[in-house]
Amino acid sequence: MNTTNSTRRRYLQFGVAAALASGMPPALARKASASADNYPNRPIRLVVPFPPGSATDIMTRFLEPHMSQHLGQPLVIDNRPGGAGVIGADFARRATPDGYTLVMDAASSHSTMAAMRPTTLPYDILTDFTSIGRACTSANVIAVNPSLPVHSLPELIAYSNTLPEGLFFASGSRGASNHLAGELLKTKGAKLTHVPYINMGQAITDTSGGTVPILIYTVALLPFIRDGKLRGIAVTSENRLRQAPEIPTAIEQGVDGMVAMSWFGLFGPAGLPTPIRDKVFAALSSAVNDPGVSQKLVDAGLECALLDPAETDEFVARDIALWKEVVKRAGVPVDE
Repeated sequence: MNTTNSTRRRYLQFGVAAALASGMPPALARKASASADNYPNRPIRLVVPFPPGSATDIMTRFLEPHMSQHLGQPLVIDNRPGGAGVIGADFARRATPDGYTLVMDAASSHSTMAAMRPTTLPYDILTDFTSIGRACTSANVIAVNPSLPVHSLPELIAYSNTLPEGLFFASGSRGASNHLAGELLKTKGAKLTHVPYINMGQAITDTSGGTVPILIYTVALLPFIRDGKLRGIAVTSENRLRQAPEIPTAIEQGVDGMVAMSWFGLFGPAGLPTPIRDKVFAALSSAVNDPGVSQKLVDAGLECALLDPAETDEFVARDIALWKEVVKRAGVPVDE
């Protein structure tokens, strides 16, 4: 018996079964499986639903060379920003599920928007995409203007409740993970009002200048904290950041459940054949675990946090449920 041919037949049968399980018609399932056997044989479009220079874009460009080498075909990055990532994600989910259009999504387009746009989001995150793998996470930093008389998160919560109108906090646009971190903090007792910014450089200027007292954003705040323009009082990760071990977590300050992370993951359209999914995940895993690549990611303020496809499915479902509950408890207006 020819072992090579037998293995190939089993591989193709597995691909057909996986495609059929996804709801694909039998003829298309057989074609998809055959295509998976020699995938990839041409360049792959990798949609980044955020602008060049964004955290998602930077991370993707660090991963791309290693993934392209692993797959033997170039990943061509296609920036399609807008709608907190929704526009690019929606474009990718409408593509043919053949592995030649993928999307590097983030928490906003693939989690928090399910809470913020429960009836107007143009896709169902859990059914309209195939999870390939989560790559990285990024914590938020809670910083204040140095003139604010608080040096810890409990002090901030207590102080906000001494003021008739509470305190304003700056963050990214509505639905960004740093915005919902502030909404989560409201459920912990803080009296806060959101001030959304599109230009985060302006948010940093306004907070360091005293126009807004609080800013919740990424590790991009660290240089301003170290220069004394801002005071970092907490990070919203489960553990202290290796980039800023001097800033305590909210949890260790007694604010239980105050975890609000941004994250980045690779997805394809629904119906992506399992063999293709697994080939792409192997390339993602190889890149994230490469010492040179992972160091670049850490230097950019990211944490390598690889999850396989099944783990990513479970993680995304939990994250969506978390933010839906936060939005409900905080009374955040939705579908605006």
